[in-house]
Amino acid sequence: MQIVLLERVEKLGQMGEVVSVKEGFARNFLLPQKKALRATEENLKYFEAQRAQLEARNLELRNEAQKVGEKLDGQSFVVIRQSGETGILYGSVNSRDIATIVSENGFSVDRTQVALDRQIKNLGLHDVRIVLHPEVSATVSINVARSQDEAEQQAAGINVLATEEEDEELLELEEFFEDEEAMQAAESELTTDEAESGAGDHEAETETENQA
Repeated sequence: MQIVLLERVEKLGQMGEVVSVKEGFARNFLLPQKKALRATEENLKYFEAQRAQLEARNLELRNEAQKVGEKLDGQSFVVIRQSGETGILYGSVNSRDIATIVSENGFSVDRTQVALDRQIKNLGLHDVRIVLHPEVSATVSINVARSQDEAEQQAAGINVLATEEEDEELLELEEFFEDEEAMQAAESELTTDEAESGAGDHEAETETENQA
């Protein structure tokens, strides 16, 4: 399908360009979002007549987006999720989740503005791009953790999974040494008992000999 773009569309073209796209992409996204018009003779004339206004409106929206982008870029947002021991989530974090957490923190963002190639499925810090305008975007950090404490550790550069493994190893070592100490104590007690038993037998033999 031939369309004329009413604004810049990433990986497709600039405002005013006539491009070919798949019919489904046009009908399901570009046309409903008012990002383009069918490239009919009538629509092309309409676009040319409205070009100045469209460009002025685009400039206004871009300036507004840049102001928001300056505040949003580099921000970090915490998402709490359950996960297994390896850090794989029970579920995932999708564009809707990210739009919700960003909006809850004072920035108006729709899920369609979240440029997420694939859902987040593991703990950690994930850089995600938010498209505020066809020509303006901001990058935020999505801190996916099992608790607020873990999120703070991750933000400080600590690998919480590695820390857990180290703690488990230390615990195993402590238990090992506790078992070793208990074993040594038991062996020492057994040796003492054997020594006392041996001494008792020796005394009994001596007494028998004396009586004889």
